Formats: sequence, structure tokens, C-alpha cells
Amino acid sequence: MKVVAKFGTESAGLIDKPDPVAKGEFVVVKIHSVPMCTEYKGFKSEHKGDSFGHEAAGEVVEIAQEGTVKVGDRVVVMPHYPCGKCHLCLTGEYAHCPDDNKILHTTEQTGVTATFAQYILKQDWLLVPIPDGISYDHAGMACCGLGSTSNAMRLMNVNAFDTVLITGMGPIGLGGVINAVYRGARVIAVESHPYRADLAKKLGAAAVVNPQDEDVADQIQDLTDGKGVDKGVECSAASAAVRLLIDVTRPKGHIALIGGIGDVEIQGSGIINKGLILHGTRHYNLADTPAMMRMIAEVKDPLDTFITHTFPMRQIQEAWALQCTHDCGKVVLDAWA
Repeated sequence: MKVVAKFGTESAGLIDKPDPVAKGEFVVVKIHSVPMCTEYKGFKSEHKGDSFGHEAAGEVVEIAQEGTVKVGDRVVVMPHYPCGKCHLCLTGEYAHCPDDNKILHTTEQTGVTATFAQYILKQDWLLVPIPDGISYDHAGMACCGLGSTSNAMRLMNVNAFDTVLITGMGPIGLGGVINAVYRGARVIAVESHPYRADLAKKLGAAAVVNPQDEDVADQIQDLTDGKGVDKGVECSAASAAVRLLIDVTRPKGHIALIGGIGDVEIQGSGIINKGLILHGTRHYNLADTPAMMRMIAEVKDPLDTFITHTFPMRQIQEAWALQCTHDCGKVVLDAWA
């Protein structure tokens, strides 16, 4: 099979690897749609590798035993390789499994877990059926494109009475706009890049503020009649965004942190005095996948706006170069074009 590899600074292409083989609960999926996430961030570095990607949608082509899927099923490939046995996995919270990736040794295969590839090996219970009428590209948004922010909206009970501030209009934050608008909320986006700010408006954001403005907090207060936002979602991985969310969220409001932030200095008084609730969120519970697929079926036009570019996988270098400019929304690879 063909697999994406990075050969050095701004140099990428395809290499050949053995096709995976079904074994036990692990089945082989032919990947049709590969949503791209933050892998591009290392494109300009000297880093080399050939294991990229954690989002995909495709077709089951080989099974070793009867299980939850059959050959020919169209499926979304959920991220991670959890153990399937701990209390978190058994309750659907597999993304937080403490033994993530350890089960892979049972397959006796290597190099079969990347989604930037033509095939992948995956546990059958982590393959979500794609309903009729939903394309592979749209179904793939059930991973990071919509998944993390969907979980944040659920945890915070975002509804039509809320104003939601979302910081960072990358491929996760833009998906957050879709999620919040779908729930009827008013969205204020925080973004400095003109292309992404404009795309946020097209997806339904009521306003976009520039985090580089010295008075950005005052602008947000003005947009909320001095009350502050009800809920906030951090998708930028910027420590300053956390500080901003604490400053502009109303008392007893909620904040969800998604963006993979490193060290953050937080004065606890702002959180304590306001009685804020902070949620750390990653991916949604497996039990919520039917609701996710129903939503995807209902937001086809926004998803077409969200997915701004598609590339054949052989053009991975061009795709990563585009992502580095930020002149895009969600970018998707076609593994077979």
C-alpha cells in the first residue's frame, strides 16, 4: 500500500508498505477520505516519519472473525487504539484509555495504524457505520473536525440562550462554529488570520475579533452588553487565549479546553471569584456517535463550506504547504486518486 512519508524539511511524498492483514477483532479498512488535522505543523522542520494521521472514513475489506462489522460496510475510523477492557473503554470514554496503543502488539504488525495511507488496521468496535446518503468526506468530519468541539458543547450544555466564544479558527475551531450554530447559540470567534476569520463568518459566527487587538476583551464585552460570554471553547493552543476566556466569561460560566495548550499561568482568583467551570475535553463518548451522524446529515451545506480543499494523497507536499499558509479550512486527502 501507499503511505505518506516526510523525508525532511518541506519534503514529503509516498512510500510503499505491506498491506495490513485482519487478525482477531482487528479488521482492514480501505481508506477513502483522509481529513487532515495538525500534522502539517512539522512540515517545515527536519523531522522525518511515515506514520501520520488519525482521522479517516472508508470501507471494510477484510475481517478475521465475526464481529461488529462485515466486508463492504462503510465506516468512520475512530482515533486511538485503546485496550477495550478498562472502565473508560467499557463506558465509551475510550479516548482517555490509560493503555492506549498497548494492544497493538497482539496484531504482530507494524506501520498499519496511520490514516495517511490506503489501508488501516482497526478494532471493529471503533468503526462507526456511515448512514446512507452521507459521503465519505462528510462522514470523516465525525472525527476531529466536529468531534472534540461537539463533546465540549455537550459537556457545557450549549443551547440557543448562549453566547459562545471560540478561540482559534483552525480546523477544530471552525468545526466548533458549526457545532455551536447547530445548537442555536450565538458565536463570537477569535482569529487574526483574514481567510479563517472570513470562513468563520460564512459558517455562522455572528462576529470575529482579532486577538492581536489591545482592546479585544473590551470588544467582547461590548458584543455581550457588558455581561460576558456564557460559554467558551479554546481551540488555538495559545496560553493567552485561556487568559482571555477567563477574563470575558460571565460568572458561573463554562470554559472547555481543547487546543493542546502547554504551560499556562492562571491566577486562580479569576476562576474562583467567578465560579467558573473548566472542562478538559478530547473526543466524544461512543454512545454519542448516532447523534453525531444525525447532525452530519443535517449540516451538509456548512460541511461543504468547512471542507475548502481536497487533494490526491500523492500531492501531500502541496496539501501541507497550503495548510502552513492557513488559507484553508478543513483539508481532505483522497488515498486512491
